[in-house]
Amino acid sequence: MLNTIRPALQMDGGDCDLVDVTADGIVQLKLRGSCGSCPSSVMTLKMGIEKRLKSSIPEIKSLVTV
Repeated sequence: MLNTIRPALQMDGGDCDLVDVTADGIVQLKLRGSCGSCPSSVMTLKMGIEKRLKSSIPEIKSLVTV
């Protein structure tokens, strides 16, 4: 699923790596490149990536950066 999201991040000079998915449904991502320092990264994370992941995988409870 992340592979469908990553091209949009890469177009802006950023990217993300999946670090872990916990047993209680928390997805841990590492934002890289311009996404790691972008002031809008929280919005991208919650309204973009998290929303799309949750709609495809209902077991996901939340998305956090590490």
